[in-house]
Amino acid sequence: MIRLGGGNIFQCDADDNSRKPLLSMLDEISEPILVPFLKWAGGKRWLTANYTHLFPTQFNKYFEPFLGSGAAFFYLRPSEAILSDANAELVNVYDQIRANWKLVELALKRHSRNHDEIYYYEERGRKHRAKHEKAAQFLYLNRTCWNGLYRVNLKGKFNVPIGTKDAVLLDTDDFEEASCALQKATLSTNDFEPILSLAKKNDFAFVDPPYVTRHNFNGFAKYNDKIFSWTDQQRLAQAIRTAALKGVQILLTNADHPSVRKLYAGLGRQVTLKRHSVLAADSENRGEITEIAILINYGASPP
Repeated sequence: MIRLGGGNIFQCDADDNSRKPLLSMLDEISEPILVPFLKWAGGKRWLTANYTHLFPTQFNKYFEPFLGSGAAFFYLRPSEAILSDANAELVNVYDQIRANWKLVELALKRHSRNHDEIYYYEERGRKHRAKHEKAAQFLYLNRTCWNGLYRVNLKGKFNVPIGTKDAVLLDTDDFEEASCALQKATLSTNDFEPILSLAKKNDFAFVDPPYVTRHNFNGFAKYNDKIFSWTDQQRLAQAIRTAALKGVQILLTNADHPSVRKLYAGLGRQVTLKRHSVLAADSENRGEITEIAILINYGASPP
């Protein structure tokens, strides 16, 4: 399979996932479009579909400290990346897709054959030892639970009820291609601060934290088994300021709220984004909402 990575075309060998440079320039050939294999609350498929001009076209290393569904990473397909998330089970999915995508796919096919309401709750309660089985279980539950929500109880157990969608295998699945895209990525389970501290001048960081405002003391949602709080939002703002001073290009997405705009005031350019919300349980509460993007170190004439 041939794809572009950091200005070079690479070949990904299906047997050993190696990447070998073939050409140094690419003008006409584009990479295959990769659809994220995970659904995720706050996922950015809509951003990569409608606001591609917000992403820089040139940068060195790519950083994403809140990985989630990885929509931005799969859109950009950088040749070198550091991907991180506080959710260890989520990071394991990416690690196993990268290293053992065939085993993950086989296990997911088994879940597909067995799927029904009884099986869902049985599988939700099972504990697997093999990492590829854990990854397949995560994918299965993600695709068949309510709205792709990730939520755990006080004991750290996934407790989202079954949803209305029965599709376990999707037409958009391309685990082999996703594995190849991940070969040049370093995966980490970590807080955002040490990840952003690694970024240097001319690197690019896409930062998409759980959305929380000054007056929403409980946070956007339980992120992993902890609340992402306003204090975390303040820590993030400081980490971004530090990275910005080093010359890191940053695209930050966040809640369109006065407290958030004030917190990040003076950092780059704030842009209002419109999108449709589909997560509300009540269809009457779904509709067009706004978020903000903050573009930092994009030069004199940012998009």
